[in-house]
Amino acid sequence: MKVVSIKKPGNSKELEMQERPIPKPEMGQLLVKVKASAINRTDIMTRENRQLPEPYPILGIEVAGVVVENQDSSNNQLVPGTRVAGLVNHGGYAEYVVMPADRAIRIPDNMSFEEAAAIPEVFLTAYQTLYWLGELESEETVLIHAGASGVGTAAIQLAKKMTKAKVIVTAGSTEKLQFCKELGADKLINYKEEEFDQLVLEYTEQKGVDLILDFVGASYWEKNLNSLKTDGRWVVIGVLGGAVVENVNLGMLLQKRITLKGTLLTPRSDDYKAQLTNEFIENVLPYFEKGLIKPIVDIVFPLDEVAKAHQYMEENKNSGKIILKIED
Repeated sequence: MKVVSIKKPGNSKELEMQERPIPKPEMGQLLVKVKASAINRTDIMTRENRQLPEPYPILGIEVAGVVVENQDSSNNQLVPGTRVAGLVNHGGYAEYVVMPADRAIRIPDNMSFEEAAAIPEVFLTAYQTLYWLGELESEETVLIHAGASGVGTAAIQLAKKMTKAKVIVTAGSTEKLQFCKELGADKLINYKEEEFDQLVLEYTEQKGVDLILDFVGASYWEKNLNSLKTDGRWVVIGVLGGAVVENVNLGMLLQKRITLKGTLLTPRSDDYKAQLTNEFIENVLPYFEKGLIKPIVDIVFPLDEVAKAHQYMEENKNSGKIILKIED
């Protein structure tokens, strides 16, 4: 089968098409014929990781496709031909992949494979950070940085539809902010032109927000502290603005009784991902089936243009997900 791996760790030029054997599913797994995968920053970090052992892995952590074989006797509904999407432990940039059966999300009839591939990583991350970690409650206020990113666009929709929260977003262009507005964001802030903490306090009548979803990290440290209300929650999902905060004064954390959590979904255990997926299916999938929440696809690349897809993400061009279409 055709797959995408790397010649050696480095930039997108190191990506290459290879031939690998079709994997064999073990007990509790599905073999899936992949129709679409998606680009994630995790893939870029894997591509650049100088500590990767050889043979280098097949990239890709989420797919949508069709069940070919089911080795999970406890789940006889996932018969061959069933359309599924879900998280995989690498291997998504390929014509076939094995997937734990307890992570499979049945694709609604009203959804394409490309749309379905835009769901697992970003919507599960958004659900996890908003509700499991962020404990967002009805009609609270949440500040979502990188609002036009994959997780950002998912979080806006979940917060508005499921919790009726007030949503403040930051993004770096008028076009991206308008896109966030169309998804339901209440307050739009261009971080390149405006001091977001001042506008957050103005919007919240100097109270601050209940929750922050932070993809940026170090460069937003002080402004995030200023933006949170007393007893606020702060979930760090990424460190695009740096991982090291110089001369940290923890006094404000204590004074405001702020809860600060960091998370990555990819390194979580298989059991954690299965539990998260099953709760997501129960609580969120009906919104997709009714068309109330939608996966956001920015652009679709064929598999052999994977290097262009990685460059597109690295240049922060996307509003929503970047998809790889995998032809038969």
